[in-house]
Amino acid sequence: MSLVVILLLALSGCSAPADTYRVTRVIDGDTIVIQGNYHVRYIGIDTPEINPYVEAGGIEAWQANREMVAGKRVRLERDVSETDRYGRLLRYVYVDDLFVNAELVKRGLARAIAYPPDIKYQDYLDELEQQARLAARGIWAD
Repeated sequence: MSLVVILLLALSGCSAPADTYRVTRVIDGDTIVIQGNYHVRYIGIDTPEINPYVEAGGIEAWQANREMVAGKRVRLERDVSETDRYGRLLRYVYVDDLFVNAELVKRGLARAIAYPPDIKYQDYLDELEQQARLAARGIWAD
């Protein structure tokens, strides 16, 4: 790559890695919208709903997800499937080194739910859910 091209990229603000995407909206605890208006559904987890009605823990999951990803650049990792039946991209989501799907389970704000064939990290997510249950965190609190 020529020095001129590198300089032009740097001046145009293209310093973020090419495989990251800005989060433009946080829909709920396990769904976001990224630049280009692509909806992304987190693989391997399910959080309580906030729409059309609010389930226990739904607001907390949405707020935690917002705190972790809103306005930030995320790295998306695909498993086997590209999209779900609603056309949402199915992805594992990272902010820097933080594995967001796992963090929500760890905090007790999401259930680990296998959706085959996308099960690459399911054993890990199941283990985190068990720890959250035993510690009575989030949705597992009495």
